[in-house]
Amino acid sequence: MLRLYIIGVSILIVAILCNFIISKLGIATWYDFLNNIAKNEPNNFSVIDYLWLFVLYPLALGSGFLLGEIISNLINK
Repeated sequence: MLRLYIIGVSILIVAILCNFIISKLGIATWYDFLNNIAKNEPNNFSVIDYLWLFVLYPLALGSGFLLGEIISNLINK
C-alpha cells in the first residue's frame, strides 16, 4: 500500500510541476483544452500544444511513475 501511495504522490507532484511550467511558457494545458471544448470555441491550439498534450505530458506522467517506483524501492530495501 505504501508503494502505491508513493507512486501516486510522485505522479501528482510531476503533474503539478509540469502544469505550472507549461502554463508559464504559454503552452496549452488540459484545463485549457477541455475549457475550449466545453465552450465550443474555435480551435486555437498549435502543433506544439497538441504535441505536449498527447505525447510529452503522458511521458512526463510516466516518468513520475518511474520516479515513485524508484523511491519506493529505495525505501523498501
